[in-house]
Formats: sequence, structure tokens, C-alpha cells
Amino acid sequence: MRKFSLIFIVIISLAGCSGTDKIEIKGINNTQRLDTGAGMAAYLQGQALHDLKSVEVWNNSYAPGLKLTTTHYEIFTTLLEPFVLRGISGFIESAYRAYNSQLPESIETKSKFTIYLFAQRSQWENFTKSFAGEQAEIFCKIKAGAYYHKGACVVYDIGIERTFSALGHEGWHQFNGRCFKFRLPSWLDEGIAMLFETHGSDGGLFYFEPTENMYRLDGLKRTLTKNKMIPLKELISMNPGDVLATNQTKAVMAFYSQSYALVRFLQEAGYGRWRGVYRRLLLDGLTGDWELDEVNKRIATDRNVPKTVLWNRIVGRGLFEDYVGDNFEQIEKEYLAFCRQIINTQY
Repeated sequence: MRKFSLIFIVIISLAGCSGTDKIEIKGINNTQRLDTGAGMAAYLQGQALHDLKSVEVWNNSYAPGLKLTTTHYEIFTTLLEPFVLRGISGFIESAYRAYNSQLPESIETKSKFTIYLFAQRSQWENFTKSFAGEQAEIFCKIKAGAYYHKGACVVYDIGIERTFSALGHEGWHQFNGRCFKFRLPSWLDEGIAMLFETHGSDGGLFYFEPTENMYRLDGLKRTLTKNKMIPLKELISMNPGDVLATNQTKAVMAFYSQSYALVRFLQEAGYGRWRGVYRRLLLDGLTGDWELDEVNKRIATDRNVPKTVLWNRIVGRGLFEDYVGDNFEQIEKEYLAFCRQIINTQY
């Protein structure tokens, strides 16, 4: 049994891909070179991977590449690493099922999600500069990890454990970005995404363990110990841009670790006391049934309209009050007790 964890950073998406040449291989020649698209495709087809539906050569301007197709995803990659490619189809389909587990009932997407996985950061940056336009400069400042932009997850290899953690996180943004009628406020969107940063594998099967996310738990412990906790009213009104723009590592750590803890609080605290309202909150976001005024509803539904700091502040707090409650003094007391509980359990 293996357990993996970590990561960070998101933001955005893309569209477009180069042509692919499909190859049909009846038998596998074990002497095939694995540093070529055709050779790696032949190798993967011989592995009988359950979640991998097809493999094609991906013609692109960066490096020899492949297009891997699963039930719900198309993965365009220049990373010809057997260990990663044997696992990625099973990992991402496991993630899709895990995203669905947040909802009262599973849903099905009508078209496949797109992932770009590059072998080198230089390829990732060149791709980003070509397709992300004015946003490219921002994305290229990401030190390690991935981003979500216009429907696609874009990542480069940072080691299998961290790469899969980044995909687990960004994949949630991709999933709800397409499937939910309303976009989620930042505390909720980021908090849920961090549930998929820690995974394990057993016999080739992947599972997620949010309670084992030591990266976020360590951040939470540091924030608590140094008495730097963001008040609950502020936390649910914040946008990641508020803290990322300050370039203050401790503030960023506090926002993300506390959002992670808040989602876990709603799922776990008091023997699941808040779990019902948490699921209703997500279900109503999925179906577009939040009680919003026309201006905020338009921003919630139209992904082409920027999610402003003001929108996040109004909707983030308003939804919390509507579904969880407005007795912030009591809720925050219970939330802080839960935060202490989960870090004491791990340390």
C-alpha cells in the first residue's frame, strides 16, 4: 500500500490540441523503444489497463507525445514515463468518482475533460504562452504544480506523487467548473479541491485520504500555534487573489489550510452534524438553486464574467449564512475546536 500527498496552486484552463494519428496494434513487441510515441503506445496497449480505452500518437510541436483516452478524460502528454502513464488513467478516473462522491447523487459529463501533461517545464511554458494569451505571464509565475484555465488542466511533471496531487486538486476545479450551474465561492471551491491532494494506491487501485493531507495539516498547525487564524467571517469572504497578491506566505498558508479545515469541519464535525447542509449547499450550486439576486446570479452562471472580489465576499458569506447559519460566535468556537482536534490527531 502506498500513500502520496502534497501540492498546491491552480487557477485556469485552455482549449485546443494538435492532430493525432491513431495506431492499432494487435501484438506487442517488447523491444519497442519507449522514448517514441509509437513505442510507448504499443507498450501501454499491452498492459491491459482497465481505465485506458485507447492510445494514440499526439503530433505536437513540443516533443514526441501521446493522447490517452479514458471514459471521462482525454490526456495529451509528452511525458513518456511508463510508471506515470500506467497509473494516470486509473488515477484520474478514480478522481472523477471521488468528485462525484461529494454530491448526493452521481452525475455524468456529456463530453470528455481535457488534460495536458508535459514532460518539462519549458514545454509547459511554451504551450502556455501560445494558448493562454495575456494570462500566460501570470501562469508562468507558478513555481510548481498546475493550473486550470478555460476547461483544461495543464500540468508538467514534478514527480509522480506531486503531479498526481496537482491533478487531483485542479481536476476538482475542472469538474465543478463544467458540471455546476453556479460557480463556487473560493473558500468552498479551494477547500474541496484540497481533499484530493492526498491519495494512496493498493493493487493498482487509487483512493483519496483527505485526513492524511500533512501539507495542509502542517500549515493549519503553524497558523494556530502562531495565533494567525483568519476569523471565520473573513475566511468565507476571501478570494485567493486577496492573499496571493500580498505575496505573504503565512497569509496564503492560513487561507488554504483553514479552507481545507472548514470543508472537513462541515463534513465531519459533530458526527456529521453539518454534512446534510453541506451536501444541500453543493447540490443547489450544481442545479442553480441558490437564492441570489440577479447581478450575483449572472456572475455565478457566466464563466466569462470575472468572479470579482466583491462577488466572492457577498456570495461566500451569504451562502454560509443561508445554509450553515449566522451564529458566527458559536460556529467559530466549534470550528476552532475541530481544527485543534485534527492537528492533535496527526501530531
